[in-house]
Amino acid sequence: MHLRRREPEEFRPRYRYFIVAAIVIFLTIFIRLWYLQVVKEQEFRLLSENNRIRLRKIPAVRGMIMDRRGRIFVDNRPSFNAMVMPEDVDDLMGLTKRLSEFLDIHPAGIEHQITARDRPPFHLVTIERDISWKELSLLKTYGLDLHGLEISIAPIRMYPHGKVAANLLGYVGEIDKEELKRKKNYKMGDCVGKCGVEWTWEGYLRGIDGGRQVEVDAVGREMRILNQVRPLPGHNLYLTIDLDLQRHGEKLLGEKAGVIMAMDPTTGEVLAFCNNPSFRPALFAGGISTKEWEELVSHPLHPLQNRGIQGLYPPGSVFKIVTAAAGLEEGVITPETSLSCSGIYYFGKRGYQCWRRGGHGTVNLYRGLTESCDIYFYQVGERLGVERLSRYAKGFGLGKPTGIDLTGEKEGLVPTAEWKRERLGEPWYPGETISLAIGQSYILLTPLQLLNVISSIANGGVLLKPQIAKRVEDVDKKVLVEYQPQEIARLPISTENLDVIRKALVGVTEDDHGTGRAVRLAGVKIAGKTGTAQVIKLRGMGRRPRPEEMPYGSRDHAWFVAYAPPDLPEIAVVVLVEHGGHGGSAAAPLAREMIRKYLSLKRGEK
Repeated sequence: MHLRRREPEEFRPRYRYFIVAAIVIFLTIFIRLWYLQVVKEQEFRLLSENNRIRLRKIPAVRGMIMDRRGRIFVDNRPSFNAMVMPEDVDDLMGLTKRLSEFLDIHPAGIEHQITARDRPPFHLVTIERDISWKELSLLKTYGLDLHGLEISIAPIRMYPHGKVAANLLGYVGEIDKEELKRKKNYKMGDCVGKCGVEWTWEGYLRGIDGGRQVEVDAVGREMRILNQVRPLPGHNLYLTIDLDLQRHGEKLLGEKAGVIMAMDPTTGEVLAFCNNPSFRPALFAGGISTKEWEELVSHPLHPLQNRGIQGLYPPGSVFKIVTAAAGLEEGVITPETSLSCSGIYYFGKRGYQCWRRGGHGTVNLYRGLTESCDIYFYQVGERLGVERLSRYAKGFGLGKPTGIDLTGEKEGLVPTAEWKRERLGEPWYPGETISLAIGQSYILLTPLQLLNVISSIANGGVLLKPQIAKRVEDVDKKVLVEYQPQEIARLPISTENLDVIRKALVGVTEDDHGTGRAVRLAGVKIAGKTGTAQVIKLRGMGRRPRPEEMPYGSRDHAWFVAYAPPDLPEIAVVVLVEHGGHGGSAAAPLAREMIRKYLSLKRGEK
């Protein structure tokens, strides 16, 4: 008889617990394996592949920027960049400490870049762009001990002429998070045009990045290249700017804050675009430091401001051209209308002075413009009224952008009674019309707007869009885009009345009493108009202090607009010297030298 084996009673509860525990353990292992093999399969496959195979970007060479004759404004050169692959870093504290010593960067800043969470996985982090040869030697020497460090070679913007045309050209910099949201086909670390020409023509200049697939070892060192796609270089941009004329204009400005711009009045092509003070675009190409940025933005004269299109100034007596046109067209004066100037014009209880203390006597329109008689235009403005005067100002393209292909252009301000009531909650006073007639009061314009005005006077009344680009070419010299003159409006003035004004503008420089006689140039006539724009109002009827007797910020702005030759104009010029004093003495000679330089270049001289 077979006896059935029986377990001791005291072992039965423990046996059941063992079975349950074993089932739980095996079930946990099974769930974990299922999670790793099924749920996380794609992620771990990616991690596995990236531990062996990496994709490396090959940056495209950015297109060059040339002047109208094909001379290089902006080029490229190779640079060495210190990069880190965070996934390969095994000693974060040690790496940040050594990089801080070699690159002179605070360790906290390096650590913040490496540990940032808003980057894609296996994406190289830029620690320092364009490192020096000394820094490169140190990093290469100790590179085997710096796990995660990589040195990349990439093209970087080069500016052979330093600050020349910097405010026009703009600069490039690393794309930020806000730009990434707006721009497609860009990634963190890409360089992008931030302003100026670099921003406007970004789509042509950028090029298409290439890449290579490389095999790496356990610490991220490249072993061999598996595949490679070559980058496509950006297209080359030819500007309308003449490099020689541009450099000459900037030399003329010297240390003065201001603007000199020149244009072909028949096409709207900008020949020179000079701003001072300026900046070095190369600072941004390699990554500007916090200290350098703070110095630029805190500079009292604002070197980053593009004064040609962003600076807003009262036009002073240059605006008398518009007042004269409005008076003639509206019939409130004729070329023969004579008005009296005794040096003070009383309107209501206030006396308005002329710049000439003794007055000009009996003045017609020709003398009013050539000698810039304030009292003559006070009376013309009084007859016109603010609404008609403002309407003609807008007809001359003032109070709105010119349409130039640059970022940040200001529209300026042409005041009206309605504007003042809505903006300031006050009525318009007739005395303000008198000030507006000579380019004071609330009116504010950009230098480019006044350049467009004088160019339209020169070419017979056509407002053209200012052009700064001639064409875009690919690397094989094939023309992709060619820019043509664009008419945007016609001046609201008849040919007969325009001829009257043009004749008077020649008198400004040719007559012995003309306010612009300092601009005379042997062998060629020049038509022009001076302007002296008050920055502050001076009370009383006494002598107005000379510029050197006043604080710099209280001095008048000096203007001069001109074109030459008067019969067949080839060049139009605007000069603004901030707080320079009288336009005839501070601005007119600079315009003369720009015209002289243009004519000598035309003759093939340097």
